[in-house]
Amino acid sequence: MNPHAQRKKIDELRLWQAALPVVCILSLVAYSLVIRPRLQGLEPLPLEIIFIMASVFTVIELRVLGFRWEEVLETITAKLSRALPAFFILFSIGIIISSWMISGTIPMMVYYGIMIIHPNILYLLAFLVPVFFSTMTGSSFGSIGTIGVVIIGVASALEANLGIAAGAVIGGAFFGDKLSPLSDTTNLAAIAVEVGLYDHIRSMLYTTLPSAFLAAAAYGALGFVFPPSSGREGIETAGELLSCLEGFFSFNILLLLPPGIVLWGSFRRKPIIPVMMGSALSACVLAFLFQRYSLTDIMNSLVTGFDAEMAPWMIDVPSRAIMLLNRGGIYELVNLVVLTFTVFVFIGALDHIRAMPIIVERFMGTSGSRAGTIITSLLATGFTGAVTSNQYATLLIIGDTFKHRYDKFGIPRRVLSRSLEDYGTMLISLVPWSTATVFAVSTLGVPFSEFWHWQLLSLFNLAIAPLLAITGIGCCPDRENHPSFSFQLKDMHSKRKNGE
Repeated sequence: MNPHAQRKKIDELRLWQAALPVVCILSLVAYSLVIRPRLQGLEPLPLEIIFIMASVFTVIELRVLGFRWEEVLETITAKLSRALPAFFILFSIGIIISSWMISGTIPMMVYYGIMIIHPNILYLLAFLVPVFFSTMTGSSFGSIGTIGVVIIGVASALEANLGIAAGAVIGGAFFGDKLSPLSDTTNLAAIAVEVGLYDHIRSMLYTTLPSAFLAAAAYGALGFVFPPSSGREGIETAGELLSCLEGFFSFNILLLLPPGIVLWGSFRRKPIIPVMMGSALSACVLAFLFQRYSLTDIMNSLVTGFDAEMAPWMIDVPSRAIMLLNRGGIYELVNLVVLTFTVFVFIGALDHIRAMPIIVERFMGTSGSRAGTIITSLLATGFTGAVTSNQYATLLIIGDTFKHRYDKFGIPRRVLSRSLEDYGTMLISLVPWSTATVFAVSTLGVPFSEFWHWQLLSLFNLAIAPLLAITGIGCCPDRENHPSFSFQLKDMHSKRKNGE
């Protein structure tokens, strides 16, 4: 089928035909994640199976509608090819975690973190440190997979609430993913609606900074309301773990070189994957120079992760130390890679008939006021992000659908770019089947059910964004660009010219 004929066939699709695959995935998710565990007392179906079933359903429907398999496969392949950088990043993070572990970098930061951090401010630091790290690097995944692992290790040693700690880490990581000029989603949101990058960032301050201040205050209070169970005594009872870490590794200041390389790369705006590989290489060299592990151990750790059994001189290792140390490697994130692959297959099939743009345009593109338009774009962003589990597709679809509608009502496009991130980037970590959430669960080892309600930054942000739309705060048009103001200027100029 030639492109013109295919486009005509897509344009002739009815709404229910475009909506069927979306209804299918939503039904499967509801049955698996709600009905089975909540009502039937059964285990949820694997997310990979859910997206495979939805993909099969979508492909069958496309074949019934007359689309050739080769055409659908081409769309799916194109979608997967654009997703390759994400796969490379996931593999890189698996390698960097294991290399930082066997070099002693992560254990050293955990060691001194336990000794220095007061238990009552643990949750606050669990939020603020990733805020700094993610803002410097622009990567939520990188922040969770590196400094997040360290913080969870400290929280575990101090017997803190891991749900609160994980929620704080994830929120802090997504702060930078939203506001950092180095973030891919920040840049894409600005590009999607054709606004300047820093105009977009300044607009996001209206919702993100109040959310961050509220979250920081809440985490500070939680340190006293739900303190680590052992309190200050937890540091003393952690002596066994500290001694264990000293037995596994030799610590020195050079072990800070790997995270230093990551920060340097972010400041210099170097490509993230080469920077991560450089950091991992430096960690491997440090492991070979300063630790007691063989070259074989180092190479094996990069593939399967660090294993406490690589240290035969350590006897009767406590389970807490094993939980902290045994992680990383390419294969640690293999389940996440497979899930991401199945998600992109479904999205590719869905994109072949432009299902999401059709649904969003017909269902959510009819608002008749400024506040209604902003709130509708927020809801459309959240809905699209939840269905596709893909931030990039969401930003582009909603940005293209709503930018001219914003122009019609005189709403600055930077409000739209902000809305895309308020209910896109910030919501994605609260969707249990999203790549971001599954990554956080896999990396931090904390179940979604334990941390989602403590991811306070996103929860506050979800409330503040529509509130600003209703009140109009931060949503005012640029006076010099607003049509009515331009008309007033011309009228005033005409009167002055006529001497009125």
